[in-house]
Amino acid sequence: MEQLPAISGKQLMKLLMKDGWQAGRHATHGRTLSKRFGSRTRVTFIPDKSKALPQGTLSAILGHKQTQLGRKGLSELIEKHGLP
Repeated sequence: MEQLPAISGKQLMKLLMKDGWQAGRHATHGRTLSKRFGSRTRVTFIPDKSKALPQGTLSAILGHKQTQLGRKGLSELIEKHGLP
């Protein structure tokens, strides 16, 4: 199984915002991002860290319940926009 790339929370936020995600509420340890898909709005919480996110956290953010990007979607975003 392909390993997810090491990416910080700040880099992931910038990458998602380039893809049309809107910054929302800023909490102590991170920020919410949201994006409309038809009649549904997806919301995710990204830790505001400069260090690489743990693999489990990154997998949860890219998973079905949050962004639904998956490994392939993240790779495509990095290819399209570059890693900030």
